[in-house]
Amino acid sequence: MSNLLKKEKGFTLIEIVLVLAIAGLLLVIVFLAVSGAQKSRRDSQRKNDLSRVAAVLEQYASNNGGTYPASQAAFNTALTGSYAITNANDPLSGSAYTYNGLVTPSGSTSAGFSYVLGQDCSGAAAGNRVYAVKVGLEQGGNDCRTNQ
Repeated sequence: MSNLLKKEKGFTLIEIVLVLAIAGLLLVIVFLAVSGAQKSRRDSQRKNDLSRVAAVLEQYASNNGGTYPASQAAFNTALTGSYAITNANDPLSGSAYTYNGLVTPSGSTSAGFSYVLGQDCSGAAAGNRVYAVKVGLEQGGNDCRTNQ
């Protein structure tokens, strides 16, 4: 009779599966939160670098009679030559940004800047004293700066 009164010790298969499912769900939630925070941090760095690019373009214009770079070569020279931005690396890949001069703003990628002379951020024609410089963001969309 003592065998009938003894209770088995241990966990059932259902209890183990339930604990594993809850732990997995918590890990997914933590991973998504950390991943989103990392993307946000990298996008903040890109926005900061975009402001630095805009400042270099203003410095270029002040040293060149108020004109902005009118060719891809001049744009690249402004950003990598005499007005070089130091430590301007894409925060995701760690490699140097690409500088795409005189392309449409929609041509930008998260690893590079697009520059358009004679357009504002909305894409409206604005004369050659106006520029738009844009960078793609990981969390969607782009960030754009103009001198208007």
